[in-house]
Order: sequence, then C-alpha cells, then structure tokens
Amino acid sequence: MARGVGAAVMLLAPFAGCSDGGNRAPEVRPLAAPAGPGAAQPSLVTDAAGRAVLTWTESGGGDAGEAGRAALRMAVLADSAWSEPATVAADRDFFVNWADFPAALPLADGRLAVHWLEREGADTYAYGVRIALSDGAGGWSAPIRPHTDSTETEHGFVSMVPAADGVEAIWLDGRAYATGSNEMSLRRAVVDGDSAGAHALLDARVCDCCQTDAAMTDQGPVVVYRDRSPGEIRDIALVRRTPGGWSDPAIVHADGWEIDGCPVNGPAVAARGQRVAVAWFTAAQDSPRVLLAFSDDGGARFGPPVRIDGGDPVGRVDVALLPDGTAVVSWIEEGEATGELRLRTVAPDGAAAAAVTVAPVSGARAAGFPRMTVVGEDLVMAWTDPEAGTIRTARVAVR
Repeated sequence: MARGVGAAVMLLAPFAGCSDGGNRAPEVRPLAAPAGPGAAQPSLVTDAAGRAVLTWTESGGGDAGEAGRAALRMAVLADSAWSEPATVAADRDFFVNWADFPAALPLADGRLAVHWLEREGADTYAYGVRIALSDGAGGWSAPIRPHTDSTETEHGFVSMVPAADGVEAIWLDGRAYATGSNEMSLRRAVVDGDSAGAHALLDARVCDCCQTDAAMTDQGPVVVYRDRSPGEIRDIALVRRTPGGWSDPAIVHADGWEIDGCPVNGPAVAARGQRVAVAWFTAAQDSPRVLLAFSDDGGARFGPPVRIDGGDPVGRVDVALLPDGTAVVSWIEEGEATGELRLRTVAPDGAAAAAVTVAPVSGARAAGFPRMTVVGEDLVMAWTDPEAGTIRTARVAVR
C-alpha cells in the first residue's frame, strides 16, 4: 500500500490553472504514415540522434490477442518523411492487445531496445515479455525473457529505462495468480542482451492492467503505475531509485478513486533533470478527469495537480516535457460526434494554454492509446485509426 508523496496534497478546483498561457496554438501538420493495412498499437521515442522512431504492429486480421498473425515494425523520421519500414520481429507467437503494446527505448550508444509480448500457455492471458537489443547494423539480439518464473500467467505493460549494459525493464507480473491470490505485482530486472538479472519486487499489489511508464531523472529512474490498496483505491503511485535503492511506493495525488476492477487507463511520466511531470486519468467521486502534477526534486514531492481535460475525457494520456520545462499532455476527449485527440501545454509556472484538437479519433478500444515524442521543440504524434484500419502520424509545432 502506497503512502503519499510529500505534503503538497490539496483539493483540486475544476480546471485549476487553465489560461491561454501566453502561447499561440500548436500547429498540426499530418505526416504520411509508413504503415500498411492492419497496422495498430503505435509507439514513439526519440533516438540518440534526435530522430523520432515509430514502432507498431501489423496484423493479417483476426481478434486482438490472436497469435502468430502479426509483425513488429519500425520506421525513423528524417527530413519530414518516414523511412521505409523494417521488421523487428515476425513469425513468433505474438500476443497482440489494444492496451498492452510494444515500444522501443533509445540507448546512449545509438542502439535501440524493443519489447513485445508472446504467448506462454493456453489461457487467454498467459503471455510474457520479450526484449531485444539492436546490434547497430540492422540486426537484433536473440529475445530475452526478463521474468524467470515458470507460471503461465500475465506478464506485460512494460516500461524500460537505460541501464549500464542494456536496459532496466519494469512490468506487471501475474505469477501470484498461479497460487490463487489474484494480485498483480510490479517487478523489475536488468536485461543486457544475453540474459536478465538483478530482479526486484517494487510493489506487491498493483492494478491489474493499467500501463506503467518510466523516465530518467538526474538521480535515476522514476516509475509510475496505478496502485491497488486493500480497500480498492486505485490511485497513481510512483517508485524511484535513489542512492539507497528503490523507494517505497508513494501516491502522486490522493484522488481516492475506489473501483472494483481495472480501468485500463494508465499514467504517463516525463523527466528532464530534476523536473518530473506525471499525467493520469481518474474518475474519483464519479467525476472523470485528466490531471497533471509536477515535481522539481526528482519525484520526491509533487505540487497540486492541474486539471487538463475539457469536461468529458476518455483518458489514455501521454505526457512530454519540452526543453524549457513546459509539459504537453495528450488525451482522448468525447466530442459531439466522435472522440477527439487533444493537446494542452502547461507552462513551468502551472499556467495551462487552451486545448488543441489534433484529430478526430474513436473512443473505442480499437483506437488504442495515442503516443507522442519530443523532436527539437516539436512533437511527433501517432495514433490508431480503426475505421481506416491503419495508424496516423503528425508533427505538431508547439511554439
């Protein structure tokens, strides 16, 4: 059970801090996506050379979660156009899911790490994590399984941060379900391309299927996820690595969302230096909201949250920090006819600019979770268009 982060916990006024922020509206420029039919579940990172790297799955059809009918693909954005896509992994026993999807991580030496999911049993949610590292010449290492238990249970919702010789992987681990406890845990391991080690339990009881996210501060990694108290309060928690080791779980803000089941709506985190921004969805007190909170001490304490949404959010948030400390939050909002993918910038002083609609999107599960990454002072965004049966991308000038 997590404690509170610091002493800065305050009641939130509706749309606290929202103003024009002194910024002009971001300019959205569509980019022709490199993906073909059956593409979904995009994710974005910025590599060591400052280029956007897009990953996604391409499926031949069938229900989400059907095995053996997908490939993990990748493309790089250069000179305002995506490269020809390359295949990272194919002909494997993939587990494909709208909410639990592959992603890449750039490493300081120019290599990339990528994770995906594979089936590990006959049960619907018996699947595990695979991580591969690029070799710098277009090839990939043999996939490594970061968890070492032998249970045919759920292992997924992965986040990664760089480690000295590879990556540090954090995931939701369902091994306790094999003993009938019905409790998901948060675990980590270090993957060096050949093996996994330095295993640790970070939180013994967490929400079952909300995404995790991780970022690097000057002091080390911070990880955010949805916690689960004995009383079924499922607020956003954070753990961070300090010189003394991993911290105890701490609540970012005490929303008090009591819900007897997972909302499948995880948080997002971004960091630069000691500045940390966490965005999340809550429906505490039957009031759906998207919130953002800042820390200026590496995640040890957070200020009061700023409300981001327009009054009727679906959630599915992402967050990025610009070089000047401005945060950008994306989320899906219900619109008059369909959902909308929206952006809002929040200045370092907490002033929030007017929201901008990037594109109409479906609020259905098939639309997945829109993603974004910072390239210079712009954003590159990607989302699934289930009606077109592919993904969309855009570049957003936020200055």
